[in-house]
Amino acid sequence: MKKIVFVLFLFGNSLISQEKFPEIFLKTINGKPINSKTTYNDDGLTIYSFWATWCVPCINELDNINLEIEKWKEAKVKIVAISTDDSRTKRRIRPLINGKKWDFFDVLIDENHNLKRALNINGIPHTIVTKGRNIIYRKIGYKPGDENNLYDFVLNNSD
Repeated sequence: MKKIVFVLFLFGNSLISQEKFPEIFLKTINGKPINSKTTYNDDGLTIYSFWATWCVPCINELDNINLEIEKWKEAKVKIVAISTDDSRTKRRIRPLINGKKWDFFDVLIDENHNLKRALNINGIPHTIVTKGRNIIYRKIGYKPGDENNLYDFVLNNSD
């Protein structure tokens, strides 16, 4: 019985801790610290896409969003691409985003995975949508076309 109570306690805490987007320091692409609370979209929803340079589905998702970036701009959504590359692979981030021309995305780095841990993210790509600090959508993984479902979700929840 004690094991069951303990497991339920942990599960309950993880649900509670994931209702709000945590305030954690990340780094900009230039290495400057930035608090995640400054990334919220005041005019609508914020999409946080957790990715890494070695993650092909992550790059495909961001590429497919970027292909139709004008419609995302019209939806007044802010997209924050949070790299989970560690110290061994972070040097690949800038060349990749420059080559991809991901100019609309705010790119931040969670090198020590503090935000990833706080959100209990175990795999990438991982997408979170917030309204202010409130988490209203989460999705793990990516297959072609998922960006259209995400866009529909944004349109239906942006008011």
